[in-house]
Amino acid sequence: MAWKGMWQLKKLVVSYCDWGGSSRGIRAFIESNLPAFKDSNPQLEVLTELSRGQHPCLKAFYKNKNERVVCVKNLASEDVLLHATRLRNALGRKVKKLPTRHVTKHPSVQGTWTTDVRF
Repeated sequence: MAWKGMWQLKKLVVSYCDWGGSSRGIRAFIESNLPAFKDSNPQLEVLTELSRGQHPCLKAFYKNKNERVVCVKNLASEDVLLHATRLRNALGRKVKKLPTRHVTKHPSVQGTWTTDVRF
C-alpha cells in the first residue's frame, strides 16, 4: 500500500522447491502469473529462490525494516497471487493489540459484562 505516496513493500522473495509436491501451485504461479505481477509492479523487486526440500513461502521485506513470511504450501497459483497481492498492499506494521476487549466511547456505569457474576 502506498503511504505518503511511497509503496512500503520493497522486496518480495518467492521461495520454492523444484521437486516437492507442496510447491506445485507456486511453480505454476512462477510460470503463469509472476511475469504479469512483475510488470504491474515496477516499484517492487521480485526474486525467486530455489530451496530444495523446503515448503514454499513468500517473504516480504518492507521499508520500515519489518519482514513477513507467508507459507503457501499446497495452494493453487491463484491463491499464491492473492497472498502476494495482500503482502504488496500491506503497510508492514506489526499488529497492535487493543488494550481492552470492550472498546466504547461511553463505558457502562455498571461495568463490563462478565460470565462469572456473583450475587
